[in-house]
Amino acid sequence: MSDVRVVLIGGTSNAGKSTVAQVVAERLGFECLSTDGLARHPGRLWRTTGREVPAHVAEHYGSLTTDELITSVLDHYDRLWPRIEELITTHVTEDNGRGGLVLEGSALWPVRVAGLHARHMAAVWLTTDNSVVRARVHAAACYEAATDKEQALMDKFLDRTERYQTLMIDAIDRLSLERIDAGCGQAPTELADTVLAAAEAQAGRHISND
Repeated sequence: MSDVRVVLIGGTSNAGKSTVAQVVAERLGFECLSTDGLARHPGRLWRTTGREVPAHVAEHYGSLTTDELITSVLDHYDRLWPRIEELITTHVTEDNGRGGLVLEGSALWPVRVAGLHARHMAAVWLTTDNSVVRARVHAAACYEAATDKEQALMDKFLDRTERYQTLMIDAIDRLSLERIDAGCGQAPTELADTVLAAAEAQAGRHISND
């Protein structure tokens, strides 16, 4: 792994990216960041302790169709990409004086990542069955205790999440990129092992192609 300075972990919402990325970063001694930290769009739409759902978030999901929600989030990722690309480029440069980086987030759209052609970078995407994502969101959002209106908004969020993953997988497979099934009950440490093995293999291919 000495040749890899940036590990990208993409995937849809609630696929387990954040937890796995933290484990990978700890193993490598790299900094761990999320694309959500650059700009979140527009945020989760269920209540958590001390936090109500902002009115603009509820309106966003309540007023748009699933197709419109997909268009909105992909447009957001397009606007965000220059900042992501700059962050990656800064870390893959040998003389930047920085350590390595593990960057995770849904904004790591496969087509954009494939266009980077960065030698010191590895990229994988976590995918999982839609039922797993629904179960995770239902548990985190206390779905059964929510009002009908709140459940309707969560359902819209899940519809968008599932549609996003379908489009993402199509792009990954078309571009022959690497995806890992994160829905088979593996512990984050096991998934981290798989991510690291994939990253090492990608680094080896870069070296053999030089």
